Amino acid sequence: MPDTHPTGAPEGAPSQSARSPLRVLLAGGGTAGHVNPLLATAAALRDPATGGDERAELLVLGTKEGLEDRLVPEAGYDLAYVPRVPMPRRPTGDLFLLPRRLQKAVIASREAIERVGAQVVVGFGGFVSTPAYLAARQAGVPVVIHEQNARPGLANRLGAGWAAAVALTFASTRLKASKGRTEVTGLPLRPAIGALVAERADADGAAQARGRGAAALGLDPQAPTLLITGGSLGAQHLNEVIASSLGRLPADLQILHLTGRDKDAPVRAALERAVAEGAAAPDMADRYHVMDYLSAMEQAYACADGVICRSGAGTVAELTALGLPALYVPLPIGNGEQRLNAADCVAAGGGRLVPDGDLAADDIVSFTDLLADPEARVAAAEAAASTGVRDAAARLAALIRSVAAEPAAGAGSVAAPDAEGLENPENPENLENSESAGDPADQEVK
Repeated sequence: MPDTHPTGAPEGAPSQSARSPLRVLLAGGGTAGHVNPLLATAAALRDPATGGDERAELLVLGTKEGLEDRLVPEAGYDLAYVPRVPMPRRPTGDLFLLPRRLQKAVIASREAIERVGAQVVVGFGGFVSTPAYLAARQAGVPVVIHEQNARPGLANRLGAGWAAAVALTFASTRLKASKGRTEVTGLPLRPAIGALVAERADADGAAQARGRGAAALGLDPQAPTLLITGGSLGAQHLNEVIASSLGRLPADLQILHLTGRDKDAPVRAALERAVAEGAAAPDMADRYHVMDYLSAMEQAYACADGVICRSGAGTVAELTALGLPALYVPLPIGNGEQRLNAADCVAAGGGRLVPDGDLAADDIVSFTDLLADPEARVAAAEAAASTGVRDAAARLAALIRSVAAEPAAGAGSVAAPDAEGLENPENPENLENSESAGDPADQEVK
């Protein structure tokens, strides 16, 4: 586990009201996996309830092609554009254009730093962060890095070489600030999920949230409930294995199955066939609720006693913060970070992990049997919660404020790294080690 240090302003620092407003450039874009924690952090920097200042001057650095082009203005923040620098996946002519393209992006990032007068640059990984880190180094502005995945992306590995602080979602992540501090802050949660976490802190609040969610989704709030979701891209294999287990699920179990867009018809057909052929109980059709998509995932989480899902960083962070046990089935593409994301939770007993290619009906049945056992379910929920962080946005915001309050380093000139230093053509990770597309944490913005 990385060394951790407490956050907060240094002793003897002037009160917040006496200080000038904090000025921050936040860099992260492309996917919801980058944008959502960025927006949650921005909100915490301005929220007095989390130690923030409503006067904080925030500027977000992004691209015109990413989700940030819509989500950042909708959230009420200013957006500065940086050219997207595509990373060639194999040695081609584009590789020779990389240094020039990167330099243009660094210049645009430097202009954004100067525009907001940034005291600190905060990066969340991906294409946008690399030029932001380089520009901050040129300008002598301290960098705070947030790494969401258990396996860090190349952009954050690069920036960690001179970052003032590195914040981690998972304690097991092998990334440290070479010269600064490293802290486990958790992953800043989307506001709706953060609100649900707070409401579920006591039994009455949890019951009220469950009742509202059940009413919205047409579920029985009293029945033990299994949530199944595979996201938009990785759902099909999950759906097929679930269909093969229909006749063996506990008699009182209620299922909410989010199939992924346009993937609900085969699941509905399999359910009808299982009931008609006697392979599933007659009331299974009433207990099994199929939806292809749900924007308000907090409603589903509020009703769930357990989840079968992929293991993107956002999903794992949300489920552990909520204390929901899960059967994690890592998406079998990318660089393998999904398997690692769930490792801490699984080791604590808060979840199980089965490789996608090994997933079978027996795994589904075994997990649902756990949910049907109240004592086992409670124990698994407590274990999941033991690895979760409920106040990650506040922690990261405190770290940012602490870094901004430290004496600034002198500006230094740094050249853009060469193409070889930025790209391993054999590694699909590249600079955009983003949340996998099958992560339910991305559902609301797909």
